[in-house]
Amino acid sequence: MPTHAATSKATQAYLEQYDAAPEAEKFPLVRHWIDTQPLPFFKELREKRPVFITRACTLLTRFDDVTEALNMPGIFTVAPYGPKMGNGAFLMAHDDDALHTREKSLMQGILNRDDLPQVRTMVAKIAASILQSANGRIEAINDYCRMVPATLVQDYFGLRGIDRRKLIQWSFWNQFDFFYNYPFDLIPAEKSKEITDRHNQASEELAKYIKELIAGRWLLVKAEKGKNVLFAAWYLFQRLLRRLSGRKNDKRLTDDIVTRLLRTSYPDAVDFDIERLGINVGGLLIGAIETTCQAAAQVIEYLLESPEWLAKAQTLAAQSDCAAFDGIVWEALRFVPITPYLIRQTSIDYTIGKGTDHETPIPAKTTILPVTQSAMFDPRAFENPDEFIPGRNWYHYFHFGFGIHECLGKYVGMVMIPEMVRQILLKPGLQAHGGIDYEGGHLPQRYELSWS
Repeated sequence: MPTHAATSKATQAYLEQYDAAPEAEKFPLVRHWIDTQPLPFFKELREKRPVFITRACTLLTRFDDVTEALNMPGIFTVAPYGPKMGNGAFLMAHDDDALHTREKSLMQGILNRDDLPQVRTMVAKIAASILQSANGRIEAINDYCRMVPATLVQDYFGLRGIDRRKLIQWSFWNQFDFFYNYPFDLIPAEKSKEITDRHNQASEELAKYIKELIAGRWLLVKAEKGKNVLFAAWYLFQRLLRRLSGRKNDKRLTDDIVTRLLRTSYPDAVDFDIERLGINVGGLLIGAIETTCQAAAQVIEYLLESPEWLAKAQTLAAQSDCAAFDGIVWEALRFVPITPYLIRQTSIDYTIGKGTDHETPIPAKTTILPVTQSAMFDPRAFENPDEFIPGRNWYHYFHFGFGIHECLGKYVGMVMIPEMVRQILLKPGLQAHGGIDYEGGHLPQRYELSWS
């Protein structure tokens, strides 16, 4: 589970302990250090054993090796995710193939970056409303950090007609099984099966809901198209008047992503039928809530435990220009990312770090953990990496992944996460009553906050 950056000051001879441990205890030690002392452990690996081979998986800890692996999706594949993602139903379970390129391009176009100012305004209003009704105290994980993105999923993505708690539940169990239920997580078999069973149940419920949502919205869109045909001449006349008068089109959001997808016509050759459309709509939900919740919550906790940066962030939060404030959020997330690594599997034998003093052959079918948190503390890419320095080179962060598997909703997240943090830091006298409770897992479960 994520830990505070203060652990970076700890010093231990990790590799000495690892090498001396009995074989059965070696990887449990690694798992424990990743969960409790990530920064000092990764620092020792970067310096002494940057490609760290264990029986469970191989860790890549330097920036260059991590980016090399993530830039070669045909070799360092997302195969481990496939069985958990409907045996390849989601585009994120595909590597460098036609389906991945086609559907990610389509969805990125529909998630128009021109929407982002309005999306941020929506997030600010949703967050402020939730905090206003909380009357000075809130359980921040379920009632804020999950509820804000769940509301945006309804208002912007268009997944309405369902209790937001259901959306949260579906996102949680999918995320849990997708990313935190692998042999190297060392979860007891009974618990692992429970996670998979809950994920399967959630997926069945989500699929049923999506089918009903698409069917109902499709009828409305067809009715709308018929109306538009009748009034086509009037719409053309209005558009001509706007051009002649120099008036710009109204940029306010007048639709949602589901409606936008259904309004769009896709030629048969594009192979994006109603089933593929529905699968991608479900993917928007799964990717939006739990990751956003964890990122926002951990940044809030980090800042509340860092008085100097909390004061600076609160001052910047009150300004209309959010750029400097956002820089603090992204730098905080470097210390407490939602996950310290990504998961890949080699498709062929490959040698990583060719020409370096740590050149290492990796056999095909090896589970690889590109340790993105370690890469974000590599002095080869980050100046004074142990220092908190907002405004760093954004392209060296891994907050939304890297390469072709970079998060589809990255730009929505880039306004939603900092705005959620900003709204709660605007509350005077903000304080935490204990740290985030992960209930023994990787995903936050409870975090009590109050303000004046």
